[in-house]
Amino acid sequence: MQHLAELVKGDIIGDKNLKIKGVARIESAKTGELIFLRDLKFEKYLYTSKASVVIVENSFKPSQPLAITQICVMDANLAVTAILDLFNSSKSFVKRGISIFSRVSFRSKRGARCYVGAGSIISKGAKLGNDVQIYPQCYIGEDVEIGNCTIIYPGVKIYRGCKIGADCIIHSNSVIGADGFGFTQMEDGTFKKIPQIGNVIVEDNCEIGANTTIDRASIGSTIIKKGVKLDNLIQIAHNVEVGENSVIAAMVGIAGSVKVGKNCMLGGQCGVREHITIADRTMVVAQAGITNHIKEEGRTLAGSPAIDARDYFKAYAYFRKLHLQ
Repeated sequence: MQHLAELVKGDIIGDKNLKIKGVARIESAKTGELIFLRDLKFEKYLYTSKASVVIVENSFKPSQPLAITQICVMDANLAVTAILDLFNSSKSFVKRGISIFSRVSFRSKRGARCYVGAGSIISKGAKLGNDVQIYPQCYIGEDVEIGNCTIIYPGVKIYRGCKIGADCIIHSNSVIGADGFGFTQMEDGTFKKIPQIGNVIVEDNCEIGANTTIDRASIGSTIIKKGVKLDNLIQIAHNVEVGENSVIAAMVGIAGSVKVGKNCMLGGQCGVREHITIADRTMVVAQAGITNHIKEEGRTLAGSPAIDARDYFKAYAYFRKLHLQ
């Protein structure tokens, strides 16, 4: 208990000698478990919960007497992250060894303590760093490089020549390095494929969600900078660059040669047209469409074509009333 309080830099109100065996939802917790109160709409559960400990923010003032022990912190969200990380690391998810049902080229290189699951293929020239985990049914193409401690979950396909950094996580069935959508229309109306001879570079500490696709560049590299977090079901086209520590929600589509700045946030189902540059710290509301360069940093955009979010919601308030006139 004291260890948890020190981890989250919190103060204990109540029994300091409690032992915690797990973390649970506030609605269904049992004795010996820890819960979090991050949203006051869940406060009602706090007074009937069987949990032993609750994490609350210093500003929280209970409306009824509390029998449960409290750990008071500055930021409940940060405390949640720290404690869940602690419980997660205490469980053994790390795998080791090469399955006899995998196929690993003798011309590939592997660091210490690697894992390759059943049905996975490691092609010639591939280089795996230390502590890399390749789960079953993955394909690692020729000359692919994967940095230390990266985890590749089942069904991931990484095409030839792509580079994945250290401490990355790539979730199931993602495809890294498929050909970009490049074709030239001929005089007779048919389309001739433009060779896609580049690659994809994913830098350190990135996470790529399930069923996300990142296309290889036609020339050069499609680049996902360090710290980027991608949700499930995202399409990133050829020659795109996503800046450091940007986050992109599910079902976003980014067309070719787009440059997304640092610390940007793109909401679900956004679309970005080709050859657009988006400034640092841009926030885009879900389902917006970016059709022009965003040059000013720190803007929040909404609508399609996207405009300043405040202007959009003002205009939308009038739009909703049109059918009444």
